[in-house]
Amino acid sequence: MFAADTLEDWLAHLEQLHPSAIDMGLERVARVRDALGLAPTFPILTVGGTNGKGSVCAMLTAMLRAAGYQVGTYTSPHLLAYNERVRINLEPANDDDLVAAFAAVEAARGETTLTYFEFGTLAAMQLFIAADVDVAVLEVGLGGRLDAVNAFDADVAAVVNVDLDHQAYLGDTREKIAFEKAGIYRPGKLAFCADPNPPQALLDVAAQQGAELRLIGRDYSWQMEAEGNQWACATPAGTRHALPLPALRGAYQLGNAALAVAMLDGLRDALPVSLGQIKQGLLEVEWPARCQVLPGRPQTILDVAHNPHAARALRQALDGMGFAANTHAVFGAMMDKDIASVVTILADRIDCWHLAAPQIARAAQVDALAAIVHRVAPQARVERYDSVSLAWSGACEAAGEADRILAFGSFYTVAEVMAARA
Repeated sequence: MFAADTLEDWLAHLEQLHPSAIDMGLERVARVRDALGLAPTFPILTVGGTNGKGSVCAMLTAMLRAAGYQVGTYTSPHLLAYNERVRINLEPANDDDLVAAFAAVEAARGETTLTYFEFGTLAAMQLFIAADVDVAVLEVGLGGRLDAVNAFDADVAAVVNVDLDHQAYLGDTREKIAFEKAGIYRPGKLAFCADPNPPQALLDVAAQQGAELRLIGRDYSWQMEAEGNQWACATPAGTRHALPLPALRGAYQLGNAALAVAMLDGLRDALPVSLGQIKQGLLEVEWPARCQVLPGRPQTILDVAHNPHAARALRQALDGMGFAANTHAVFGAMMDKDIASVVTILADRIDCWHLAAPQIARAAQVDALAAIVHRVAPQARVERYDSVSLAWSGACEAAGEADRILAFGSFYTVAEVMAARA
């Protein structure tokens, strides 16, 4: 049995533990879950979707914390440190606690192989149970039906949206992807979908499961108030007026905030949250690299947009940020993503592309990125670099005070920019 004293050694072990980085299925996870005796008695809120699920988890956590609850939050991937994935009361788990949890999972798994994400999911729940949290907020890693998070039954489950991503695992149509994502719904439990055009497959799964499905526009809604400075959210529990705009930038975050409010309303008997606590959570929520604007000039924006749906949201957010003489993009992406569509959506908002491959085997190489940009946006300026940190430096040197720098395309790209700035 593997044993180590440092988190770094454990993470290296997890990376080579299973022959595949992704192995869809719950049988192995459930076997180790039961061996560990992981049977949480606290409510679980599970959030899936193509984009926005991390932001919804952050808002749920902020509002629940404002109400005084002990909250365990599990999200992925991380940006700078693994500890970011497992938070208790907004604080990342410390190395020693993670090492102890990993050791417990290792002892319980026997000959069962687990992927990096599966191992981490079980360890997170081990920590939440040990900390005696009042509620857990879980972000689905990939899909839903066969994702490790789905080994734990949700009291309230939500699919933020459904779009094309991870087609190799989830299917090549919205209907196929929706079927996988709706797998987090449970019989007799509240199920939400914030997609304004939910695929029929999602509706069918909810009905077959006997879940109580609530849809945006039908069962809950939001609208602007007070000349765009406040908003209201209507749910079956009533309408909450004069809500502040979320601390997270981007108009799309209002839809995410409305979903979080509606989910909490569904748990109001078990976990009541007042109007004042909702407002406090909206004002205090933090979620790095989601349209995050850094202080100083030139304006610098970090965003992990890596698929067409996220690129459209980023474009809309950029349009709401005011004038910039030139936009310099530090861009790197994974080779399995729809890079051409992402570039196409943002091409007329970017004047110069600073291209580099993040330091991961899955990254698209810089020449491949340049070929796509030249084909889609032949008038754009393109610079190539040997690393993301050099691309960041190049963009900083090229940008004037009236310009802006946008770092996006992958979690790995943004993480390397953040490390370069540190």
